[in-house]
Amino acid sequence: MLEAVMCLTMAIYFEARGEPVEGQIAVAQVVMNRVESEEYPNTVCDVVKQGRYWKHVPIRHKCQFSFWCDGRPEVIANPDAWGTAFIYAGTVYMGWLPDTTEGATHYHATSVKPRWSIPMTLTTQVNNHVFYRQ
Repeated sequence: MLEAVMCLTMAIYFEARGEPVEGQIAVAQVVMNRVESEEYPNTVCDVVKQGRYWKHVPIRHKCQFSFWCDGRPEVIANPDAWGTAFIYAGTVYMGWLPDTTEGATHYHATSVKPRWSIPMTLTTQVNNHVFYRQ
């Protein structure tokens, strides 16, 4: 369980730490929705680290979550934000909150409009992220 919560914490911290609470929780819910889906790996860490690899190293910009393969090291520069993300991760992992994303398995920042989103169903927008399900 701790490993799963740590992977979920990484996703929250590196994908949404600048977002208000609702946005951080929504990103975690997307990860959990993927875990529950038959279309994705069935563990939190496998979902967070899903992508294309070469010799066990993620190929840059070929991952489901951009932070995992952006070529930059995952450095925790804000311990307070990490601690907050850890609390949110545990809460979402335990299923103590309703899914505010309406089953979303994908999201992107409002500043972009990726092609993959075209055939998807928009479920909600939370702050600077737009959420979709297949």
